Amino acid sequence: MTWLFFMDESGHDHKNTPYEVRGGLAIHVGRLWPFAREMQRLEIDCFGCRLQDYGNEIKGSTLVNRKRFRFAQQGETLPDEDRKDLCRSFLRKNRGGVDPERAEFTAYGQACLRMAREIFGLLKRNGAVLMACAIPRGVAKPRNYRFDDYLRKDVVFLLERFFYFLEEKREHGVLVMDETEKREDRRFVARMEAYFTKTATGRERTTWIVPTPFFVSSDMAYAVQAADLCIYCINWGFRLPTRGMNAERRDEVVDMFAGELADIQYRGQGYRNGRIFDTYGIVYVPDPYEPRPRR
Repeated sequence: MTWLFFMDESGHDHKNTPYEVRGGLAIHVGRLWPFAREMQRLEIDCFGCRLQDYGNEIKGSTLVNRKRFRFAQQGETLPDEDRKDLCRSFLRKNRGGVDPERAEFTAYGQACLRMAREIFGLLKRNGAVLMACAIPRGVAKPRNYRFDDYLRKDVVFLLERFFYFLEEKREHGVLVMDETEKREDRRFVARMEAYFTKTATGRERTTWIVPTPFFVSSDMAYAVQAADLCIYCINWGFRLPTRGMNAERRDEVVDMFAGELADIQYRGQGYRNGRIFDTYGIVYVPDPYEPRPRR
């Protein structure tokens, strides 16, 4: 059977987030449709409608940005039916350019946080596994950098973990990516092709990883939207201080989601140069342009 690795990224616009994070969720193909149906039911249960009907999308910056926490906490927890009615009113007004009322803001904030919490529950129940790689925001490319046609080290480490995961399962994996800008997508695919065909390690990885990625629009794929939430929460709420990953964080994201991220991240064993070591799904790379030292 096959595992699908739904990939997304956070912070690559170099604006407000502390890190650039690329990663995603591995979901077994046999669990994908049940997961998508549960996501759809959850969305309607939280908001009383589908967000895409109002031009919105499920993603980290939609569900758990600072404003959502502030909205949710400005009133008592609302009964389910009241929350749904107020959410629909909020979305209609927001789309029509009309300012929502306080109670509508409260309902929408509470619905967003509930949706985010419940998504992690769905991921656990469906056996999803999280893998991601973070680098400092806006890390500078070295002058005269000669390897633009190849994958950066952080992406190589991400694929390495997916490979270890698939090797343990003895099953194949397919990369599914969020469609962004066609020119950048083509460049990324070209780098990936070079990695899988021109490097010995990349060729080994094709034992289990199908080297040709598929692209989907995130508003059409619940799994990509769930991956976006996880990557956003890593950016703001997951830290590895002993590895140097200690940038500012948002305490409300840490309190609500750090444990959830730890629960679903990949844990396994890797090997290099004849040495076996424990490896984890979330990794921090201080300098993705620094070559690995020769042993």
